Amino acid sequence: MLKNFSLWLTALFWLILDQVSKLAIAQNSSLHNLAIWQGVFHLRYITNTGAAFSLFSGGSGWLKWISLIVSLGLIFVGLSSNKLTNWEKYGFGCILGGALGNGIDRFTKGAVIDFIDVRLINFPIFNFADIAINLGLACLLINLILTSRKSP
Repeated sequence: MLKNFSLWLTALFWLILDQVSKLAIAQNSSLHNLAIWQGVFHLRYITNTGAAFSLFSGGSGWLKWISLIVSLGLIFVGLSSNKLTNWEKYGFGCILGGALGNGIDRFTKGAVIDFIDVRLINFPIFNFADIAINLGLACLLINLILTSRKSP
C-alpha cells in the first residue's frame, strides 16, 4: 500500500477539481461573467499573474518556482514520513493539490485562472486551488492546536 495514501488521494482530488473547473470556465465564454446569485455569488473569468489577492502582480516568473518547490517539498514529506497525523495528511494533501493546480497554470499559461467571485463580502476572485491551500492550512493549524494540548 502507498504510504500516506490519504495525502495523495486528497491532493489528486483537489488537483482534478481545480484543473477541470478552470478548463470548463476557460473554454465556455458564457461562464466568463455569470451571476449565480445576483450581488452575492458570480462566476467571473480572470487571469492573475500574482499570488493570492493579486499580491506580487506580474510575479508569475518566480511564483511558478515557488509552487514547484512547495510541491516537491510536500511530495518528499509524503514519501518519507511515517508518522503523519490524519490532520497533517489532509492538510499537506490539500496544499499539494492547490500548489500543483496553480503551479500548472503558472508554467503553462503564465498566469493563474481565477473565477469564483463572492461579492457579498467584496472578496478577491479565487479558484479551487486557493480553497484547497487555505483548507490545508486550516487542517495544519488544527493539528498544531491538538498536538500542543497533548504535549506537557
